[in-house]
This record gives sequence, structure tokens and C-alpha cells, in this order.
Amino acid sequence: MMGYADRFFLALALCLGFVPLWNPRRTTEAKARIQRQPFGKTPDQKVIDLYTLTNAHGVEARITNYGGILVSLKAPDRNGKLADVVLGFDGPEGYLKNNTPYFGAVIGRYGNRIAKGRFSLNGREYRLALNNGENHLHGGIKGFDKVVWGAREVKRGPALALNYVSKDGEEGYPGNLSVSVVYTLTDNNELKIEYSATADKATILNLTNHTYFNLAGEGSILNHEVMINADRFTPVDQGLIPTGELRSVKGTPMDFTQPAAIGARIEQQDEQLLLGKGYDHNFVLNGGGAPALAARVYEPVSGRVLEVYTTEPGVQFYTGNFLDGSIKGKGGQVYQRRYGFCLETQHFPDSPNKPDFPSTVLKPGEKYATTTIFKFSAK
Repeated sequence: MMGYADRFFLALALCLGFVPLWNPRRTTEAKARIQRQPFGKTPDQKVIDLYTLTNAHGVEARITNYGGILVSLKAPDRNGKLADVVLGFDGPEGYLKNNTPYFGAVIGRYGNRIAKGRFSLNGREYRLALNNGENHLHGGIKGFDKVVWGAREVKRGPALALNYVSKDGEEGYPGNLSVSVVYTLTDNNELKIEYSATADKATILNLTNHTYFNLAGEGSILNHEVMINADRFTPVDQGLIPTGELRSVKGTPMDFTQPAAIGARIEQQDEQLLLGKGYDHNFVLNGGGAPALAARVYEPVSGRVLEVYTTEPGVQFYTGNFLDGSIKGKGGQVYQRRYGFCLETQHFPDSPNKPDFPSTVLKPGEKYATTTIFKFSAK
């Protein structure tokens, strides 16, 4: 309801023949950029909520406190038409299934693979769950993608702060770990993700987000043109574990230093591509420090552009190789192989067992802090 002063100035403007550009009611509505609604319950009856963040341009991100999952993200094409550009489900049921391929989720404690589920820290060996053949993947059987996070709205918004305490020994990891993930949707059409954590015992930590993007909204991603700001990548063995080498991308199908369609070289008889059934590799980024450009993706039909900025040293480029048509997603869409791609900003896979890789150790008294930004535009 308008106050006395609002009514007075509105009446004065009308009497003078002006159509006011400022509307108190519209201003109030513009501030209401985050909304919460029920999204179901877990099998143990924990409440799941869905938060909708909307910016001044109508770009919309929907995030649930279950797994910190980015459920949908609506971005405009070159004509201003909005479409949901991330894979996922309409309701919570799909996310609660054990075979869900981490759609949109926060991954922890350790994103990507740890060889044979083992690592040593301060002279002690720790053993983790083997949930990817003989290896440990994405935090184990019940990683951060499968827990209900605490959630609160942030006034600087539209922003959503999620928090979780991972107890000492959870999934085999040492130390009580307090984690925060803040999603912010800016008026520059950026989805900013800020990760922070502290621990009371030395542990390892490698947080990321596992969103599958499709800038066309549906169908194959093979026509998407990708640039990755990396001169090197980490080759992998049969189990997709890095060998420890940092290999030049030059002269290989891994060379995305200049934009290339995802499908241009994905079927080449290259040993690395065959191991991952396509792209499923960590790239060693050229940037560093402040969020630097890691990758740019352009979808020529819609004109949508995605730019990824990060403080992390690496990014996992994954092309949905293990989607097989068995999953029905939003609106009944069947997700076939290579219907979505991931750009998971990260430290390198198996870093705890590769002393030459950047360290993922978090010690008591230290603060883990990383930032990744997904920026959308069109051309």
C-alpha cells in the first residue's frame, strides 16, 4: 500500500500531466527477488525447499537446499526469449534417486576422483568409499549432493546462503568441516558461487558444482562451440585417474585454445577420448588469483553465450558421455548421450596422491575460499 507521501507526489504528477516513471508499487516488487516454496521431503521426512532468484532482467535461477542443487536457470537468447539451460527434474523425486548423475549439485568433500579411495595425511592413511569402480568419486556414497543444507536469504541479493557441517569421519574424511556456499544472481546475468569452509583437523577439500548445461535448452550439445583457457591438461588412465603428467593440448583433440565445436573432434580415435567415451578431462587453466576466464561456450542457433570465471586452477570438461536415455527429466525430456556438458571448476583429480599437483589440504586455522561465476549473454 502507498503511503501519504507516495500518493501526494503521484497525484501531483498526474495533475501536471506527467506519467511518472517511478512507481512505488513496482519498486517494492523489484526488491522481492527471492522466493521460497516447498519442494517435498526426503525419505526421512526432512523438508526440502526451493528458492527462486530473479534479477532485474528476468533471468531466473532456482536452487534447492537438498544438495545445493541448481534446479533450473532461465537465460535469454539473442531475441530475448528465455529458456531453461540446465538439465534436471521438475520435482524432488528424480534428485532423490541413487542413480541421478549429480545434476546441478554441490559436490564434496572431494569433487572428482581419488584413486582406490585412499590418501595419506600427516602420516595416516584414510580410506574412503569406493563408488566408481575401484575409485572414490564426488564425495562418496552420501556426499554433499545428498544432504539437506541449512538455508537463509542474503540481503545483498538476490542471494542464497547454504551451510552444512560435515562431521569427523563422514564418508571416511577426517575433521569436522563447516561449509558455506553462497549463490548470487547479479543484474549482469551472472550466477556467482562462493565456497568457504573451515575444519578443526587437517583434511582435504575440493568443492565444485556439477551442473549440466545445454544452451539450446534441449537436444545434442555437439554444435556448441567451446573455448577453454588452458594450454595443458591432465591425461588419465583406464580408471580416469590422472597419470600425474601435465600434457600440452597442442596437436590433440583437447586443444580448445581457439573455439571449436564439441562434436568437431569428439569421435577421433584418440586414446584419451576413448577412455572417457568423449571429453571427461581436467584442464590446467592459464588464469589464477582473482576470478579469471576459464571457458567460453557459444550455441549458434540460440546465440546464447556462457562464460566461466574462477579462482580455481582447473576445470573438468565433461560431455555427458554416460547419459544413456534411461533418465526422463524436465517435461518428460529423455536425456540421451551428450545432451549436456559440465564445466566443473576444481583442483585436479587425485591431488591428495599427486604431490606435484596443487594441494587440497585444509588445516585448522585456515579458511578455504573459492569463487566461480557463470555469466550469460547472447550474440
